[in-house]
Amino acid sequence: MSIKKLKIAFISLCAVALPAFAGPADDNEGKNDDEIENFDFLYTSDGSVENYDVVSMENMMDEAFSLIGTRYRAGASGPGGFDCSGFTSYLYRQIGIDLNRSSRGQYTQGEAVASNDLQKGDLVFFTSPGSGRSIGHVGIVVDYDPMKKNFSFIHASSSSGVTVSSSTEPFYSRRYVGARRISQ
Repeated sequence: MSIKKLKIAFISLCAVALPAFAGPADDNEGKNDDEIENFDFLYTSDGSVENYDVVSMENMMDEAFSLIGTRYRAGASGPGGFDCSGFTSYLYRQIGIDLNRSSRGQYTQGEAVASNDLQKGDLVFFTSPGSGRSIGHVGIVVDYDPMKKNFSFIHASSSSGVTVSSSTEPFYSRRYVGARRISQ
């Protein structure tokens, strides 16, 4: 028998035999079907939302992702077009938080955050080719990888409009300045 046929036979055997060892299909026997366990921490016993920050942040990120592809327009703050600080201020305004209109102004708001402590929703700041050493660009963290110590962020790019980029991209890695956490 060839190696290829042995592999196919082994995979077929596993596909047939493994489900028998998996146990019962319904892990929710005897539990209330109206409750989603993973999200219990969000609600009080009367069903009201307890952790407003988590829900607000998720709503803001949903809105951010719905705007991917929106064109870049200098001085615009949406929703038909954005510059970088217009994009961040627009999104935070959706959850009731007013940000300064410029990236430099936004860098003065909230609390400074170490790059190894980033969270979804934190503002990240960069220099830009025309700003010298001062702040010239801002985005919002969408994911942080503590193992690789990098993050992805959504922002209004002058070349791509609203897009998601990585801190590992050379353009951004050499221009990263810092991060700020905005809270209510």
